[in-house]
Amino acid sequence: MRELLANSKVKWFYLVCGIFLLLNSVLIIKENYWGVFIPVLLIIGLMYIFWLDKLLLFIVFLTPLAINIADSEMGIGVSIPTEPLLVGVLILFFLKTIFNGQFDKKILGHPVSIMVLISLGWIFITSITSELPVVSFKFLLARLWFVVPFYFLGIALFKNAKNITRFNWLYGTALVIIIIYTTYLHSKYGFAERQGHWVMRPFYNDHTAYGGIMAFFIPVFVGYMFNNARSKTYRLYAGILTFILLGALFLSYSRAAWISVASVVAICLLIVFKIKFRWIAITSVSLIAAFFLFQHQILYVLEKNKQDSSGNFIEHVQSIYNISSDASNLERINRWQSAFRMFDERPIVGWGPGTYQFIYAPFQRSQERTIISTNAGDLGNAHSEYIGPLSEQGLPGMLIFIGIIVVALYTGIKVYKNAVNKEIKLFSLISVLSLCTYCVHGFLNNFLDTDKASIPFWGFIAMIVAMDIYHSNRKDISMLIEEEQDS
Repeated sequence: MRELLANSKVKWFYLVCGIFLLLNSVLIIKENYWGVFIPVLLIIGLMYIFWLDKLLLFIVFLTPLAINIADSEMGIGVSIPTEPLLVGVLILFFLKTIFNGQFDKKILGHPVSIMVLISLGWIFITSITSELPVVSFKFLLARLWFVVPFYFLGIALFKNAKNITRFNWLYGTALVIIIIYTTYLHSKYGFAERQGHWVMRPFYNDHTAYGGIMAFFIPVFVGYMFNNARSKTYRLYAGILTFILLGALFLSYSRAAWISVASVVAICLLIVFKIKFRWIAITSVSLIAAFFLFQHQILYVLEKNKQDSSGNFIEHVQSIYNISSDASNLERINRWQSAFRMFDERPIVGWGPGTYQFIYAPFQRSQERTIISTNAGDLGNAHSEYIGPLSEQGLPGMLIFIGIIVVALYTGIKVYKNAVNKEIKLFSLISVLSLCTYCVHGFLNNFLDTDKASIPFWGFIAMIVAMDIYHSNRKDISMLIEEEQDS
Protein backbone atom coordinates (compact mmCIF):
# COMPACT_ATOMS: atom_id res chain seq x y z
CA MET A 1 0.00 0.00 0.00
CA ARG A 2 2.82 2.39 0.92
CA GLU A 3 4.56 1.60 -2.38
CA LEU A 4 1.38 2.43 -4.31
CA LEU A 5 1.03 5.76 -2.49
CA ALA A 6 4.69 6.56 -3.10
CA ASN A 7 4.35 5.73 -6.80
CA SER A 8 1.20 7.87 -6.97
CA LYS A 9 3.00 10.86 -5.44
CA VAL A 10 5.90 10.47 -7.88
CA LYS A 11 3.48 10.36 -10.82
CA TRP A 12 1.70 13.49 -9.60
CA PHE A 13 5.04 15.24 -9.15
CA TYR A 14 6.13 14.45 -12.71
CA LEU A 15 2.68 15.39 -14.06
CA VAL A 16 2.76 18.83 -12.38
CA CYS A 17 6.36 19.44 -13.53
CA GLY A 18 5.44 18.44 -17.07
CA ILE A 19 2.42 20.78 -17.15
CA PHE A 20 4.56 23.63 -15.81
CA LEU A 21 7.33 23.06 -18.40
CA LEU A 22 4.79 22.85 -21.21
CA LEU A 23 2.94 25.98 -20.08
CA ASN A 24 6.16 27.93 -19.55
CA SER A 25 7.49 26.88 -22.98
CA VAL A 26 4.34 28.20 -24.64
CA LEU A 27 4.65 31.51 -22.73
CA ILE A 28 8.34 31.90 -23.67
CA ILE A 29 7.55 31.24 -27.33
CA LYS A 30 5.03 34.09 -27.08
CA GLU A 31 7.74 36.26 -25.43
CA ASN A 32 5.93 36.24 -22.10
CA TYR A 33 8.42 35.46 -19.31
CA TRP A 34 6.18 35.74 -16.26
CA GLY A 35 5.84 31.97 -16.12
CA VAL A 36 9.29 31.57 -14.55
CA PHE A 37 7.89 33.19 -11.36
CA ILE A 38 5.17 30.55 -10.92
CA PRO A 39 7.35 28.25 -8.73
CA VAL A 40 8.38 31.23 -6.59
CA LEU A 41 4.74 32.23 -6.10
CA LEU A 42 3.82 28.64 -5.22
CA ILE A 43 6.60 28.47 -2.61
CA ILE A 44 5.54 31.81 -1.11
CA GLY A 45 1.92 30.59 -1.03
CA LEU A 46 3.01 27.45 0.84
CA MET A 47 5.01 29.61 3.27
CA TYR A 48 1.86 31.61 4.10
CA ILE A 49 0.07 28.36 4.93
CA PHE A 50 2.75 26.21 6.58
CA TRP A 51 5.88 28.27 7.35
CA LEU A 52 4.85 31.78 8.35
CA ASP A 53 7.95 32.15 10.53
CA LYS A 54 10.20 31.45 7.56
CA LEU A 55 8.20 33.89 5.43
CA LEU A 56 8.78 36.66 7.99
CA LEU A 57 12.52 35.95 7.99
CA PHE A 58 12.49 35.88 4.18
CA ILE A 59 10.88 39.35 4.22
CA VAL A 60 13.64 40.52 6.59
CA PHE A 61 16.26 39.46 4.05
CA LEU A 62 14.39 41.13 1.20
CA THR A 63 13.93 44.45 3.03
CA PRO A 64 17.32 46.08 2.28
CA LEU A 65 17.03 44.84 -1.33
CA ALA A 66 13.51 46.18 -1.85
CA ILE A 67 12.92 49.04 -4.27
CA ASN A 68 10.35 51.76 -3.71
CA ILE A 69 8.10 52.42 -6.70
CA ALA A 70 6.52 55.84 -6.27
CA ASP A 71 4.04 57.83 -8.34
CA SER A 72 2.33 54.72 -9.63
CA GLU A 73 -1.03 54.80 -11.39
CA MET A 74 -2.76 54.45 -8.02
CA GLY A 75 -0.95 57.53 -6.74
CA ILE A 76 0.93 55.74 -3.97
CA GLY A 77 4.44 54.52 -3.29
CA VAL A 78 5.01 50.80 -2.72
CA SER A 79 8.18 48.99 -1.66
CA ILE A 80 8.56 45.92 -3.88
CA PRO A 81 8.46 43.06 -2.94
CA THR A 82 8.25 43.54 0.85
CA GLU A 83 5.05 45.57 1.26
CA PRO A 84 2.82 43.30 -0.88
CA LEU A 85 4.12 40.33 1.14
CA LEU A 86 3.39 42.20 4.39
CA VAL A 87 -0.16 42.96 3.24
CA GLY A 88 -0.65 39.21 2.77
CA VAL A 89 0.65 38.53 6.29
CA LEU A 90 -1.66 41.21 7.69
CA ILE A 91 -4.72 39.70 5.97
CA LEU A 92 -3.75 36.20 7.12
CA PHE A 93 -3.34 37.43 10.72
CA PHE A 94 -6.82 38.99 10.78
CA LEU A 95 -8.42 35.91 9.19
CA LYS A 96 -6.77 33.57 11.71
CA THR A 97 -7.69 35.87 14.59
CA ILE A 98 -11.33 36.07 13.47
CA PHE A 99 -11.79 32.31 12.90
CA ASN A 100 -9.52 30.93 15.64
CA GLY A 101 -9.69 33.77 18.15
CA GLN A 102 -6.41 32.61 19.68
CA PHE A 103 -3.52 34.90 20.52
CA ASP A 104 -1.15 34.75 23.47
CA LYS A 105 -2.63 36.95 26.21
CA LYS A 106 0.86 37.52 27.61
CA ILE A 107 1.68 39.44 24.44
CA LEU A 108 -1.48 41.55 24.42
CA GLY A 109 -1.19 42.32 28.14
CA HIS A 110 2.44 43.46 28.03
CA PRO A 111 2.94 47.20 28.77
CA VAL A 112 4.66 47.76 25.40
CA SER A 113 1.79 46.07 23.56
CA ILE A 114 -0.73 48.22 25.42
CA MET A 115 1.16 51.36 24.33
CA VAL A 116 1.28 50.10 20.72
CA LEU A 117 -2.47 49.43 20.72
CA ILE A 118 -3.14 52.89 22.18
CA SER A 119 -0.97 54.36 19.41
CA LEU A 120 -2.91 52.52 16.70
CA GLY A 121 -6.18 53.63 18.29
CA TRP A 122 -5.09 57.27 18.35
CA ILE A 123 -3.93 57.09 14.73
CA PHE A 124 -7.40 55.76 13.85
CA ILE A 125 -9.12 58.61 15.72
CA THR A 126 -6.91 61.30 14.16
CA SER A 127 -7.47 59.73 10.73
CA ILE A 128 -11.20 60.36 11.16
CA THR A 129 -10.56 64.01 12.10
CA SER A 130 -7.84 64.40 9.46
CA GLU A 131 -7.70 67.22 6.93
CA LEU A 132 -6.97 64.51 4.33
CA PRO A 133 -8.70 61.32 5.55
CA VAL A 134 -7.66 59.21 2.54
CA VAL A 135 -3.97 59.99 3.18
CA SER A 136 -4.34 59.30 6.90
CA PHE A 137 -6.11 55.96 6.49
CA LYS A 138 -3.39 54.91 4.03
CA PHE A 139 -0.89 55.84 6.74
CA LEU A 140 -2.82 53.73 9.28
CA LEU A 141 -2.92 50.76 6.91
CA ALA A 142 0.82 51.02 6.29
CA ARG A 143 1.49 51.21 10.03
CA LEU A 144 -0.62 48.08 10.53
CA TRP A 145 1.28 46.03 7.95
CA PHE A 146 4.53 46.90 9.72
CA VAL A 147 3.34 46.54 13.33
CA VAL A 148 1.25 43.37 13.03
CA PRO A 149 3.85 41.17 11.24
CA PHE A 150 6.95 42.43 13.02
CA TYR A 151 5.67 43.38 16.44
CA PHE A 152 2.72 41.13 17.32
CA LEU A 153 3.75 38.16 15.15
CA GLY A 154 7.39 39.10 15.74
CA ILE A 155 7.06 38.39 19.48
CA ALA A 156 5.75 34.91 18.64
CA LEU A 157 8.61 34.51 16.13
CA PHE A 158 11.20 35.39 18.78
CA LYS A 159 9.74 32.88 21.22
CA ASN A 160 12.38 30.74 19.54
CA ALA A 161 15.47 32.78 20.58
CA LYS A 162 17.39 31.42 17.59
CA ASN A 163 15.24 33.64 15.36
CA ILE A 164 16.71 36.75 17.01
CA THR A 165 20.13 36.00 15.54
CA ARG A 166 18.59 34.81 12.27
CA PHE A 167 16.77 38.13 11.93
CA ASN A 168 19.98 40.11 12.45
CA TRP A 169 22.21 38.00 10.22
CA LEU A 170 19.66 37.95 7.39
CA TYR A 171 19.24 41.73 7.48
CA GLY A 172 23.00 42.21 7.87
CA THR A 173 23.84 39.89 4.97
CA ALA A 174 21.45 41.73 2.65
CA LEU A 175 22.96 45.03 3.84
CA VAL A 176 26.40 43.83 2.73
CA ILE A 177 25.04 43.36 -0.81
CA ILE A 178 23.74 46.95 -0.82
CA ILE A 179 26.99 48.27 0.69
CA ILE A 180 29.06 46.58 -2.02
CA TYR A 181 26.81 48.06 -4.72
CA THR A 182 26.85 51.53 -3.13
CA THR A 183 30.58 51.57 -2.43
CA TYR A 184 31.42 50.43 -5.98
CA LEU A 185 29.24 53.16 -7.48
CA HIS A 186 30.58 55.74 -5.03
CA SER A 187 34.17 54.82 -5.91
CA LYS A 188 33.54 55.92 -9.50
CA TYR A 189 33.13 59.46 -8.14
CA GLY A 190 36.17 59.28 -5.90
CA PHE A 191 33.95 58.88 -2.79
CA ALA A 192 32.92 62.53 -3.12
CA GLU A 193 30.56 63.95 -0.50
CA ARG A 194 27.98 65.30 -2.94
CA GLN A 195 27.60 62.02 -4.86
CA GLY A 196 27.50 60.19 -1.53
CA HIS A 197 24.00 61.61 -1.03
CA TRP A 198 22.39 59.50 -3.77
CA VAL A 199 24.63 56.56 -4.82
CA MET A 200 22.61 54.14 -2.66
CA ARG A 201 19.55 54.58 -4.87
CA PRO A 202 17.27 52.83 -5.79
CA PHE A 203 17.58 50.79 -2.58
CA TYR A 204 17.62 53.77 -0.21
CA ASN A 205 16.16 57.20 -0.94
CA ASP A 206 19.19 59.12 0.32
CA HIS A 207 22.29 58.97 2.50
CA THR A 208 20.45 59.77 5.76
CA ALA A 209 18.21 56.68 5.57
CA TYR A 210 21.18 54.57 4.45
CA GLY A 211 23.45 55.85 7.22
CA GLY A 212 20.70 55.47 9.82
CA ILE A 213 20.38 51.73 9.11
CA MET A 214 24.17 51.27 9.25
CA ALA A 215 24.13 52.94 12.67
CA PHE A 216 21.20 50.77 13.77
CA PHE A 217 23.01 47.47 13.16
CA ILE A 218 26.50 48.44 14.34
CA PRO A 219 25.69 47.70 18.05
CA VAL A 220 24.33 44.30 17.02
CA PHE A 221 27.48 43.02 15.36
CA VAL A 222 29.82 44.69 17.82
CA GLY A 223 27.92 42.73 20.49
CA TYR A 224 28.21 39.52 18.48
CA MET A 225 31.99 40.05 18.34
CA PHE A 226 32.09 39.71 22.13
CA ASN A 227 29.65 36.80 22.40
CA ASN A 228 31.84 34.18 24.09
CA ALA A 229 29.04 31.62 23.82
CA ARG A 230 29.74 31.42 20.08
CA SER A 231 32.72 30.09 18.13
CA LYS A 232 35.73 32.15 17.05
CA THR A 233 34.59 31.83 13.42
CA TYR A 234 31.19 33.28 14.32
CA ARG A 235 32.84 36.22 16.11
CA LEU A 236 35.23 36.72 13.20
CA TYR A 237 32.32 37.05 10.76
CA ALA A 238 30.65 39.49 13.15
CA GLY A 239 33.89 41.50 13.25
CA ILE A 240 34.09 41.59 9.45
CA LEU A 241 30.48 42.75 9.19
CA THR A 242 31.11 45.41 11.85
CA PHE A 243 34.07 46.72 9.87
CA ILE A 244 31.96 46.83 6.69
CA LEU A 245 29.13 48.68 8.47
CA LEU A 246 31.54 51.22 9.99
CA GLY A 247 33.07 51.88 6.56
CA ALA A 248 29.63 52.33 5.01
CA LEU A 249 28.60 54.63 7.86
CA PHE A 250 31.66 56.81 7.30
CA LEU A 251 31.07 57.00 3.54
CA SER A 252 27.38 57.80 4.01
CA TYR A 253 28.28 61.35 5.14
CA SER A 254 25.17 61.18 7.33
CA ARG A 255 25.87 63.49 10.25
CA ALA A 256 22.74 62.40 12.11
CA ALA A 257 23.88 58.75 11.91
CA TRP A 258 27.35 59.69 13.19
CA ILE A 259 25.78 61.51 16.14
CA SER A 260 23.55 58.52 16.93
CA VAL A 261 26.51 56.10 17.11
CA ALA A 262 28.54 58.48 19.27
CA SER A 263 25.54 58.92 21.59
CA VAL A 264 25.04 55.17 21.91
CA VAL A 265 28.63 54.68 23.08
CA ALA A 266 27.83 56.98 26.02
CA ILE A 267 24.48 55.24 26.64
CA CYS A 268 26.22 51.84 26.64
CA LEU A 269 28.68 53.02 29.30
CA LEU A 270 25.81 54.29 31.44
CA ILE A 271 23.99 50.93 31.24
CA VAL A 272 27.02 48.64 31.62
CA PHE A 273 28.54 50.58 34.53
CA LYS A 274 25.10 50.92 36.16
CA ILE A 275 25.19 54.68 36.60
CA LYS A 276 22.39 55.67 38.96
CA PHE A 277 19.38 57.30 37.31
CA ARG A 278 19.50 60.25 39.71
CA TRP A 279 22.97 61.19 38.44
CA ILE A 280 21.77 61.00 34.84
CA ALA A 281 18.75 63.16 35.77
CA ILE A 282 20.90 65.71 37.64
CA THR A 283 23.33 65.96 34.70
CA SER A 284 20.49 66.31 32.17
CA VAL A 285 18.75 69.03 34.21
CA SER A 286 22.06 70.84 34.69
CA LEU A 287 22.76 70.83 30.94
CA ILE A 288 19.25 72.09 30.14
CA ALA A 289 19.56 74.83 32.77
CA ALA A 290 23.00 75.82 31.42
CA PHE A 291 21.55 76.10 27.91
CA PHE A 292 18.81 78.50 29.03
CA LEU A 293 21.22 80.51 31.18
CA PHE A 294 23.74 80.90 28.38
CA GLN A 295 21.46 80.56 25.36
CA HIS A 296 22.46 83.91 23.84
CA GLN A 297 26.17 83.07 24.04
CA ILE A 298 25.53 79.58 22.65
CA LEU A 299 23.44 80.90 19.75
CA TYR A 300 26.12 83.50 19.03
CA VAL A 301 28.74 80.75 18.73
CA LEU A 302 26.44 78.64 16.54
CA GLU A 303 25.67 81.56 14.23
CA LYS A 304 29.39 82.26 13.78
CA ASN A 305 29.91 78.76 12.37
CA LYS A 306 29.97 79.08 8.56
CA GLN A 307 31.31 75.60 7.83
CA ASP A 308 29.10 73.87 5.24
CA SER A 309 28.99 70.12 4.68
CA SER A 310 32.23 68.87 3.19
CA GLY A 311 34.11 65.79 2.02
CA ASN A 312 36.63 66.46 4.79
CA PHE A 313 35.63 64.52 7.92
CA ILE A 314 36.56 67.25 10.42
CA GLU A 315 34.84 69.97 8.39
CA HIS A 316 31.76 67.76 7.92
CA VAL A 317 31.54 67.23 11.69
CA GLN A 318 31.91 70.99 12.27
CA SER A 319 29.00 71.62 9.89
CA ILE A 320 26.66 69.70 12.23
CA TYR A 321 26.03 72.83 14.31
CA ASN A 322 26.10 75.36 11.45
CA ILE A 323 22.70 77.10 11.63
CA SER A 324 23.73 80.15 9.64
CA SER A 325 24.53 78.89 6.14
CA ASP A 326 24.22 75.09 5.88
CA ALA A 327 21.13 74.53 3.70
CA SER A 328 20.35 71.08 5.15
CA ASN A 329 20.38 72.31 8.75
CA LEU A 330 18.40 75.44 7.92
CA GLU A 331 15.78 73.42 6.03
CA ARG A 332 15.31 71.20 9.08
CA ILE A 333 14.68 74.29 11.18
CA ASN A 334 12.22 75.52 8.54
CA ARG A 335 10.33 72.20 8.64
CA TRP A 336 10.29 72.15 12.45
CA GLN A 337 9.03 75.72 12.68
CA SER A 338 6.28 74.88 10.19
CA ALA A 339 5.35 71.82 12.26
CA PHE A 340 5.14 73.89 15.45
CA ARG A 341 2.84 76.40 13.72
CA MET A 342 0.64 73.52 12.54
CA PHE A 343 0.56 72.24 16.12
CA ASP A 344 -0.46 75.68 17.41
CA GLU A 345 -3.58 75.58 15.22
CA ARG A 346 -4.55 71.98 16.05
CA PRO A 347 -2.86 70.98 19.32
CA ILE A 348 -5.02 67.97 20.22
CA VAL A 349 -5.74 65.92 17.08
CA GLY A 350 -3.32 67.53 14.63
CA TRP A 351 -3.87 67.68 10.89
CA GLY A 352 -3.96 63.93 10.36
CA PRO A 353 -1.38 61.11 10.15
CA GLY A 354 0.79 61.34 7.04
CA THR A 355 -0.52 64.76 6.01
CA TYR A 356 2.42 67.00 6.99
CA GLN A 357 4.11 67.05 3.59
CA PHE A 358 0.86 68.07 1.86
CA ILE A 359 -0.10 70.82 4.31
CA TYR A 360 3.03 72.47 5.73
CA ALA A 361 3.81 74.78 2.77
CA PRO A 362 1.58 77.71 3.86
CA PHE A 363 3.08 77.53 7.36
CA GLN A 364 6.56 78.41 6.07
CA ARG A 365 7.94 81.93 6.53
CA SER A 366 9.83 83.62 3.73
CA GLN A 367 12.78 84.46 6.01
CA GLU A 368 13.10 80.79 7.02
CA ARG A 369 12.90 79.26 3.56
CA THR A 370 16.10 77.92 2.00
CA ILE A 371 17.37 77.12 -1.48
CA ILE A 372 15.97 73.58 -1.08
CA SER A 373 12.55 74.58 0.28
CA THR A 374 9.50 73.49 -1.70
CA ASN A 375 5.74 73.90 -1.74
CA ALA A 376 5.18 70.65 -3.63
CA GLY A 377 5.42 68.29 -0.65
CA ASP A 378 7.81 66.05 -2.57
CA LEU A 379 11.00 66.46 -0.54
CA GLY A 380 10.20 64.65 2.67
CA ASN A 381 8.31 65.44 5.82
CA ALA A 382 8.97 67.04 9.21
CA HIS A 383 12.48 65.56 9.60
CA SER A 384 11.72 64.35 13.12
CA GLU A 385 10.02 61.27 14.56
CA TYR A 386 8.79 63.45 17.43
CA ILE A 387 7.86 66.77 15.84
CA GLY A 388 6.13 65.05 12.91
CA PRO A 389 3.53 63.29 15.10
CA LEU A 390 3.13 66.53 17.07
CA SER A 391 1.87 68.30 13.94
CA GLU A 392 -0.05 65.33 12.51
CA GLN A 393 -1.53 63.69 15.65
CA GLY A 394 -1.34 66.51 18.19
CA LEU A 395 0.35 66.41 21.59
CA PRO A 396 -1.20 63.02 22.52
CA GLY A 397 0.25 61.46 19.36
CA MET A 398 3.78 62.61 20.18
CA LEU A 399 3.51 61.59 23.85
CA ILE A 400 2.15 58.13 22.93
CA PHE A 401 5.04 57.53 20.52
CA ILE A 402 7.56 58.64 23.16
CA GLY A 403 5.72 56.36 25.61
CA ILE A 404 6.29 53.34 23.33
CA ILE A 405 10.01 54.10 23.19
CA VAL A 406 10.36 54.73 26.94
CA VAL A 407 8.48 51.56 27.95
CA ALA A 408 10.39 49.45 25.38
CA LEU A 409 13.79 50.76 26.50
CA TYR A 410 12.85 50.37 30.17
CA THR A 411 11.80 46.76 29.48
CA GLY A 412 15.04 46.06 27.61
CA ILE A 413 17.22 47.45 30.41
CA LYS A 414 15.19 45.44 32.95
CA VAL A 415 15.81 42.24 30.93
CA TYR A 416 19.53 43.10 30.73
CA LYS A 417 19.73 43.50 34.52
CA ASN A 418 17.62 40.46 35.43
CA ALA A 419 18.35 37.89 32.70
CA VAL A 420 19.94 34.70 33.97
CA ASN A 421 21.42 33.62 30.65
CA LYS A 422 24.42 35.63 29.38
CA GLU A 423 23.34 35.51 25.75
CA ILE A 424 19.94 36.95 26.63
CA LYS A 425 21.69 39.71 28.59
CA LEU A 426 23.76 40.47 25.49
CA PHE A 427 20.76 40.31 23.12
CA SER A 428 18.77 42.68 25.33
CA LEU A 429 21.66 45.15 25.59
CA ILE A 430 22.30 45.32 21.85
CA SER A 431 18.56 45.58 21.16
CA VAL A 432 18.33 48.58 23.50
CA LEU A 433 21.42 50.22 21.99
CA SER A 434 20.21 49.69 18.41
CA LEU A 435 16.86 51.26 19.27
CA CYS A 436 18.71 54.15 20.93
CA THR A 437 20.59 54.86 17.69
CA TYR A 438 17.24 55.28 15.96
CA CYS A 439 15.76 57.31 18.82
CA VAL A 440 18.67 59.78 18.64
CA HIS A 441 18.56 59.78 14.83
CA GLY A 442 14.81 60.37 15.07
CA PHE A 443 15.37 63.87 16.43
CA LEU A 444 16.73 64.86 13.00
CA ASN A 445 14.99 62.52 10.54
CA ASN A 446 11.99 60.21 10.27
CA PHE A 447 11.79 56.98 8.30
CA LEU A 448 9.16 54.88 10.07
CA ASP A 449 6.90 55.21 7.05
CA THR A 450 9.38 53.02 5.14
CA ASP A 451 9.98 49.27 5.37
CA LYS A 452 13.76 49.82 5.64
CA ALA A 453 13.43 51.39 9.10
CA SER A 454 10.07 50.10 10.34
CA ILE A 455 10.89 46.39 10.09
CA PRO A 456 14.04 46.59 12.28
CA PHE A 457 12.45 49.17 14.61
CA TRP A 458 9.31 47.14 15.40
CA GLY A 459 11.26 43.89 15.15
CA PHE A 460 13.73 44.95 17.84
CA ILE A 461 10.95 46.11 20.14
CA ALA A 462 9.36 42.66 19.60
CA MET A 463 12.70 41.02 20.51
CA ILE A 464 12.79 42.93 23.79
CA VAL A 465 9.20 41.97 24.67
CA ALA A 466 9.79 38.33 23.69
CA MET A 467 12.89 38.17 25.89
CA ASP A 468 10.95 39.72 28.76
CA ILE A 469 8.03 37.29 28.43
CA TYR A 470 9.75 34.05 27.45
CA HIS A 471 13.50 34.11 28.07
CA SER A 472 14.65 36.33 30.93
CA ASN A 473 14.32 33.61 33.61
CA ARG A 474 15.76 30.69 31.65
CA LYS A 475 19.23 29.37 32.39
CA ASP A 476 19.82 26.64 29.83
CA ILE A 477 20.62 27.92 26.33
CA SER A 478 19.12 24.72 24.86
CA MET A 479 15.78 25.88 26.26
CA LEU A 480 16.17 29.20 24.46
CA ILE A 481 16.39 27.71 21.00
CA GLU A 482 13.54 25.24 21.27
CA GLU A 483 11.17 25.23 18.34
CA GLU A 484 8.10 27.39 18.91
CA GLN A 485 5.51 24.64 18.67
CA ASP A 486 2.77 26.66 20.33
CA SER A 487 3.24 29.95 18.43
